[in-house]
Amino acid sequence: MRTLGVPRDARRMSTLVVSPSHHPLVGSVPVPSDKSVGHRALLFGAIAEGTTHIEGFAPGGDNLSTAQALRAMGVDIAIEGASAIVKGVGLYGLVAPTASLDCGNSGTTMRLLSGLLAAQDFKCSLHGDESLSRRPMMRVLGPLRSRGALVDGTPHPTKQGEITAPLSIGPLTGDSYLGPIEYENPVASAQVKSALLLSGLYAHGVTLVREPHVSRDHTERMLHAMGAPLETFGTLVRLDPAGWDGKLAAQKLVVPGDVSAAAFLLVAAQLVSGSRVTVRHVGTNPTRTGILEILRDMQAGVHVEAKGEVGGEPVAEVHLHQTPTLVARMIGGETVTRAIDEVPIACALAARASGRTRIRDAAELRVKESDRLATMATVLRAFGVKCEELPDGIDIEGTDAPLRAAVVESHGDHRIAMTAAVLGLIADGPTRIRDADCITTSFPKFVGTLRALGAEVSVEA
Repeated sequence: MRTLGVPRDARRMSTLVVSPSHHPLVGSVPVPSDKSVGHRALLFGAIAEGTTHIEGFAPGGDNLSTAQALRAMGVDIAIEGASAIVKGVGLYGLVAPTASLDCGNSGTTMRLLSGLLAAQDFKCSLHGDESLSRRPMMRVLGPLRSRGALVDGTPHPTKQGEITAPLSIGPLTGDSYLGPIEYENPVASAQVKSALLLSGLYAHGVTLVREPHVSRDHTERMLHAMGAPLETFGTLVRLDPAGWDGKLAAQKLVVPGDVSAAAFLLVAAQLVSGSRVTVRHVGTNPTRTGILEILRDMQAGVHVEAKGEVGGEPVAEVHLHQTPTLVARMIGGETVTRAIDEVPIACALAARASGRTRIRDAAELRVKESDRLATMATVLRAFGVKCEELPDGIDIEGTDAPLRAAVVESHGDHRIAMTAAVLGLIADGPTRIRDADCITTSFPKFVGTLRALGAEVSVEA
């Protein structure tokens, strides 16, 4: 058998085979470092003054896309194991790449780079894989255009008025510059907010971004620590470069474990009877812990043991002792904002809850690596779970019967593939997840970690 640690372009598509768990999952395990923090550590380190040292860096596919794009613009980045060293070139030190920048499958790479590149004096293009080339980019390009950026893209094949990759950006030359902006985002989005703040470092005037709920705030925390003139007031972020010396100070950064990755292991432990699992060094930034609150509200046996802060981000050990009964809940509003990436695995939790779980305010999931609402409805039905797909959510009828073993297509979506694997642990026979290579984008050791906890998982190339 082959593991999922090989880069996707170096092998054929793999199928994950998950056997039902006849024994509890038990153990204490780490998870990959938070790729959201990793992206930002690379980007901000690249335009800082001096050398940024990043510990706990996870070189998954998405973070490597950001690293490769920055290298193509003259930034020296050395990655060895879980460490990365970024030699900053300063705010105005990036150079024009010789070819289009490949963002792979990473929407974060493409959207954050759009904000950074919108202020440069050279032209650049961004492209990605087939999945990324279907994702909407107007949500970033629109507000960037309104402050004077020269950004354009490719008409979306199915959504009139929408733009997707490849993107063309810049250049700003002569007397052109980015102006001030006051932007009220209709949907809480850390990527849109971060792109505008990155462009705001170069702008002539204030950048104000207001959201309906507070999205993840890794950008604000890190930029503030590096000396950017940034303030936050609840759902409002303000950046005013007037009087600022234009220098970000290089840092020593420690990246916490990814709560999104931890969620799959915690839910797996709750679903498999008698399980006791601890996930170590998990980032518990309050803008990201919606899944932990969902677990608590549904009466899962979750306990968070705070372990202080690393790099301005709170961390903890998270323990899950399986409880016999889960209770269905309504999940929506700002909880969904703080658990947007974990909604698929929350659906797996709901499949075992007593009653009907209602998930709302999750329309954002339709424009991820796949349409996650539609895809999760298909996955749940394949396992025999009754559900109803809605425009902005999904209703799920929980069951205590063994699920039906399924054959599932991942649609190139790592979170769908891992959710299906977790559901397979409580099925009545082996479950097969096709095109499972996508898991490497966020959790390269997912298979090995499940095995370490006692699950029976194999990989077929």
